[in-house]
Amino acid sequence: MPMNAGDIEKMIKAAIPDAAVSIRDLAGDGDHYAAEVVSESFRGKSRVQQHQMVYQALQGNMGGALHALALQTSAPK
Repeated sequence: MPMNAGDIEKMIKAAIPDAAVSIRDLAGDGDHYAAEVVSESFRGKSRVQQHQMVYQALQGNMGGALHALALQTSAPK
């Protein structure tokens, strides 16, 4: 069963409480999303480390209920 954007946002915010999260459904099918996540906790971390934090927040749903996620992460400017 596909995930909805609200569930994805809740999971990310639960793991990264200060995150500003924006989710877009790319294909209208509930399987392909784009997410922009901005968090102070990303400061000083590599892009790979930032993405790993988001994937951990999704608790193993990547590749299953969540088929594809185009991810942009950054620390606040």
